[in-house]
Amino acid sequence: MDVQPIYIGGQWRQSNYLDVFQATNPRTGAKLPDYFPISGWEDLREALEKALQVVPELASSGPEKIAGFLEKFAQLIEEKKDIISQIASLETGLPQKPRFSDVELPRTTDQLRQAAAVVREKSWCQATIDTKKNIRSKYGPLGGAVLVIGPNNFPLAFNAMAGGDMAAALAAGNPILAKAHPLHPKTTQLLAQAAAQALEESQLPPGSIQLIYHFRPEDGLKAIAHPAIAAVGFTGSRSTGLAIKEAAEKAGKLAYLEMSSINPVFLLPGAIQERGEAIAQEFFSSCLLGNGQFCTNPGFVILLEGKETQEFINRCVKLFQASDPGYLLSEQIKINLAKGIKDCLTSGAQLLCGGYPLEGPGFRFAPTLLLVQGEIYLPKPQVFQREMFGPVSLLVLGQDEEQVAKIAISLEGNLTASFYTHSQGKDEALYQQLEPIIRLKVGRLLNDKMPTGVAVTPAMMHGGPYPATGHPGFSSVGFPASILRFAARHGYDQVPQHRLPPELQDKNPTGHMWRYIDGQWTQASITKD
Repeated sequence: MDVQPIYIGGQWRQSNYLDVFQATNPRTGAKLPDYFPISGWEDLREALEKALQVVPELASSGPEKIAGFLEKFAQLIEEKKDIISQIASLETGLPQKPRFSDVELPRTTDQLRQAAAVVREKSWCQATIDTKKNIRSKYGPLGGAVLVIGPNNFPLAFNAMAGGDMAAALAAGNPILAKAHPLHPKTTQLLAQAAAQALEESQLPPGSIQLIYHFRPEDGLKAIAHPAIAAVGFTGSRSTGLAIKEAAEKAGKLAYLEMSSINPVFLLPGAIQERGEAIAQEFFSSCLLGNGQFCTNPGFVILLEGKETQEFINRCVKLFQASDPGYLLSEQIKINLAKGIKDCLTSGAQLLCGGYPLEGPGFRFAPTLLLVQGEIYLPKPQVFQREMFGPVSLLVLGQDEEQVAKIAISLEGNLTASFYTHSQGKDEALYQQLEPIIRLKVGRLLNDKMPTGVAVTPAMMHGGPYPATGHPGFSSVGFPASILRFAARHGYDQVPQHRLPPELQDKNPTGHMWRYIDGQWTQASITKD
């Protein structure tokens, strides 16, 4: 049996594995041929020690080398575009075109290049100077590695080896220990091969980025407590995220967790009356994008009772019933969907369409709409707020505006919330009543737009209050904001010029870097009177 190597300390080597695993083709349910190791503690220990050794060298490598690596990495991914997209499609059941070759891979390389530009420009570090007191500070590396654990649904853009968490953590000057997701290990291996070549060509120290495919949960929690780990970046389930959170808090480590979200969508009466057919199509397209396997899937829709609302619901049911079901990422997702739907039905929801796994090869599930009356929902809101990862959405029907407000108050923290309103202001009073309630419960508030897309832009907020994430103050998408999760504040008091980092010296190191000097943002150098 030929077992794929792991990447530790700049070398591809065989694992001291406890067991092996294979990825599965979701279209057929058949195992794919490559065997990947489930590493034991010895592999993890070696990777952690290598990461710890490289911390000082990477921290002093300077922004030019880090930016150069990120740009070279993006270039090499593009050069391997066809094979990476092909394998990602094989391992996920999602289409090679347009999903990977035209959308997710370009997003991934753009994200790496945006990070490189921010690193080179330097303003992200928020250099702050008080010239009278001669106190200066900026953001810099944490002093340890970041363990990055990626999700199942974005094998490129959120991959532990090449996604936003990796780019942000490395941009801050931290080594990366990447854990592949077991649903797409070959895709991750291809990305790691590109990263290894980029490391060598950019002359970043070996061990700056390392890859382990899989390990036991208890070893992962043990790794968090190791002195080499300064922080964890995780995207995945709430149960795993909470276990990581507990281990990190116990060890005094940082943990940035994106866990679960139902992304409530409020469809106000005027919007339904004005353009219900168009909104039904938008909702349908958003809910079934990627077969519903998005953290920003519109899984919870709030409506007010009425004739137009019933017509809207009927349109949605027809669209869902006529759709061609896609493939789920794994059999476990299919099992979890069936259980989540059953729990909703047992608690009083109605099944409008779907609700069952499809026969035949591979992992598929009929697109599903559920409906629950507000008076049934309100006594037990937690039951109906569980994320159902897949082509499923729950419609919650309010009797009146007062009940809709109570539904809004009941909501947990989410990544997003959307409001659809009448274009001529007919819904404005209700919007103004609901918006202050929802504003504090979500990271990103959308108007007349479904939540699925998450643009890579400095202004993006991809985060939110618990339980959507572990910290409401940060975004996992967009630079420079996402970098600050993995940065420490470094202060200097009465330190001479020649001992200061370039960003804090009197002379602006780039000539255009923004610094906060004596209470003002400026690009100017400090001049002595």
